[in-house]
Amino acid sequence: MKYIVGFSRIFVGILFVISGFIKLNDPVGFSFKLEEYFSSGVLDLPFLEPHALTISILVVVFEVLVGVMLLVGYRVKFTVWSLLLMIVGFTFLTFYSAYFNKVTDCGCFGDAIKLTPWQSFTKDVVLLFLIIILFLGQKYIQPFFTNRTNRLILFFTLVLSGFYVNHVLNHLPVIDFRPYEIGKNIEDGMKVPEGASESIFEYAWKFKVNGKEEIIVTNGNYPTVDGEFIAVETTEIQEGYEPPVHDFTIEKNDEDFAASLLQEPKLVMVIAYDLLKTGGEKPSSNNEEALLAVQKEVYAQVKKVTDDAIKKGYKVIGMSASNNERTSKLIKDNSLDFDFYFTDETTLKTIVRSNPGILVLNKGTITQKVHYSDFDKLEFE
Repeated sequence: MKYIVGFSRIFVGILFVISGFIKLNDPVGFSFKLEEYFSSGVLDLPFLEPHALTISILVVVFEVLVGVMLLVGYRVKFTVWSLLLMIVGFTFLTFYSAYFNKVTDCGCFGDAIKLTPWQSFTKDVVLLFLIIILFLGQKYIQPFFTNRTNRLILFFTLVLSGFYVNHVLNHLPVIDFRPYEIGKNIEDGMKVPEGASESIFEYAWKFKVNGKEEIIVTNGNYPTVDGEFIAVETTEIQEGYEPPVHDFTIEKNDEDFAASLLQEPKLVMVIAYDLLKTGGEKPSSNNEEALLAVQKEVYAQVKKVTDDAIKKGYKVIGMSASNNERTSKLIKDNSLDFDFYFTDETTLKTIVRSNPGILVLNKGTITQKVHYSDFDKLEFE
């Protein structure tokens, strides 16, 4: 039992630290995932959505702390109870996601390691088993250091986590696991390699034959049936290859300009997934003045940067999921000298964890990407 507990302690502790650090590197991305869980179509907890980022930070910092506490053997009872309660909650969420097919990626390891809902649930079941072992074998979890040393380790872990999360919130993730990192080519990311697996679907055709309903299952072909067609249900039985970059469009007047714009040798993209959340502001009837003040401050910097880029021969475009009325008003109020195109909100959130953020591209290859706090670091040739 002693050796089983020892293995479980090291495995669980390291996994929680790694998982926590990956999400700590991108708390904004994890908050987007929490918003999915809180939405009316999933857990129906919309009152928590405005607090998703705060909850995200608290959860990931606590995840790192309990992982370190388990490894050093500090306050064992509190640590094991915390782990047990957390994994029970995680297991419920991943089972709910898998069974009802609500959230297709739990975000357990951010964008570093993508797991299907059932893989996430299986992972949590294994962790639950190991944590139960830790719970039953608490007496075998002995501290590696004195209480004073353990407290210092926890203190420095908390301080470093705080500094790190503050840095990534005011800049961008230090490690970019997404397909839009600097150096990546967007068009290359959209390509499907030759011989890649294709999705396989199963079709359940429902007919009325001689007054009775009959269901005929095929893999695509419309069945030859002497009866009245009622409906068809489609089920994906084998998932095909999905390129890293998908759902990427740059639309205007229902036309996609992505192919031509990605051939521009000097292109600047101003990414603003939601104009009502500029600089992290949340829309409400009470903060319209605050929102306008933030917009004015941030987009004054956008204008300065984009005007400089235009003078140096760059083509500048805006990309947003906000409607034409809002983008037109933003352009007018801030005297911006470029147009906005429509792009899916999820795609924009994936491209850059900043609202707004700016990308500089050379024929589809990302050469610079900055948070709105770092617009002054952009360099235009």
